[in-house]
Amino acid sequence: MSGVEIRELESFLVLAQELHFGRAGERLYVSQSRVSQLLRSLESRIGAPLVERTSRRVRLTPLGESFLASLRPAYDALRATVDEARAVARGIGGELRIGFQGTVDDDLSRAIALFGDRYPDCAISVVEIPLSDPFGPLRRQEVDCAVVLLPVAEDDLALGPVFSRQPQTLAVSVRHPFAARDSLSAEELADCRLIGIDGGAPEYWRQAQAPGVTPGGLPVPAGPSVNTLQEGLSLTAANLGAMLLCRSTADYHGRRDSLTFVPVRGLPHSELGLIRHRTRPSAQAEAFALAVNETAGPAA
Repeated sequence: MSGVEIRELESFLVLAQELHFGRAGERLYVSQSRVSQLLRSLESRIGAPLVERTSRRVRLTPLGESFLASLRPAYDALRATVDEARAVARGIGGELRIGFQGTVDDDLSRAIALFGDRYPDCAISVVEIPLSDPFGPLRRQEVDCAVVLLPVAEDDLALGPVFSRQPQTLAVSVRHPFAARDSLSAEELADCRLIGIDGGAPEYWRQAQAPGVTPGGLPVPAGPSVNTLQEGLSLTAANLGAMLLCRSTADYHGRRDSLTFVPVRGLPHSELGLIRHRTRPSAQAEAFALAVNETAGPAA
């Protein structure tokens, strides 16, 4: 790597987040001039500017944007590998608290079993987190990591691995006109009231789970909003709205006599991702991320 130092890469990653040399220095516990020095050294090794600096603003160059997109997952993977080696060297004990949304599917069950086999001295607890607050429990340190529905675009949270890519289905009451259908097009969502998600989840995330328009631009009528999956299923069973769910969640709840699950064509697949707090790394959570990466099944 032509002598590139980890500290140079860390300084660039933090500066790319803060876009301010002073704040980057505070986070790295170094002076503003030291951040600038590390950046110049990295740019010298690469051979081109990564950051544009003026008296009024700091922003990434196009090369800097491209470099950041490639560097972040590689750096996170390297850090996870180092944390795993440290954990193996000293043994992992304590407790791992895993949050999850919806249902614990086969991928997650296998990862929990593998982690438990590797670290028998580490207690494992699994906690359901509400649909309405996918990121809050991790930020409040109620869990060490969480499996949530994508997308995730939170600067303070590390995402990965991403797994369980599955087609979407529409949960409807057996009394709903769609209940007898073999499948639906995404445009037909304009003909039903879609149950939304309440609470503190970001707007981009709520729109991904319950879009307000079809891919073709037709408005989708808004149904009631819920905080939990069970609330949504109960309202759906009462024929007060319909709810988008991934195939594995549909399969898990498919035994209910009051509901049916109809595949929807033309929507992006549903995906799950493991999230951890970027600035409060946990050896247990990083080791669990490796277990998820090893056990997650192939994309559907």
